Amino acid sequence: MSNTDVIVSEAAKRYASALLELAESSKSLKTVEKDLKTLKGLFAKSEDLTRLANSPVISDADKSKALLAIAKKAKLGKLTTQFIGTCTQNQRAGEIPAMISAFNEMVAAKKGTGSAQVFSATKLSAAQLTSIKTQLKKSLGRNVAIETHIDPELLGGFAVKIGSRYFDSTLKTKLEGLKMAMKEA
Repeated sequence: MSNTDVIVSEAAKRYASALLELAESSKSLKTVEKDLKTLKGLFAKSEDLTRLANSPVISDADKSKALLAIAKKAKLGKLTTQFIGTCTQNQRAGEIPAMISAFNEMVAAKKGTGSAQVFSATKLSAAQLTSIKTQLKKSLGRNVAIETHIDPELLGGFAVKIGSRYFDSTLKTKLEGLKMAMKEA
């Protein structure tokens, strides 16, 4: 699960806040949200892209060329593309995933919704997702956008991460607990 955990620095929050303000003032918030979802997916699927963005060996000019070419190929909007260019010029390319996370949290807060990551061993059905969403709405008192992740190592069950809170009811964790209890006996 470490590839989905993103530590958000103060700088990432400032960049995300600036992007949010620009997106709202240019009335392109929906486009930027869609673009960032695409970009987040690209980072999640490609370890090479993450290595490129974080590499101290690759020059900022080369990072910029590569990331802007990816943005063009992914048909990202003008504001998102400019944002990527600015991040790269300011030696912050490696923080783009954190900026996306911060941006999504800010948008959710503005909309009065929350966001949760749900980890499961297999793909959850629509009924299961609806049930999880309903339970989260009851306990949090607001609508929650769910982002799903499949991790076969969990064996069964699911875990939910909301902000810094983590609720784990996976089979893997239960088995580890049982293993520890047996060692103590």
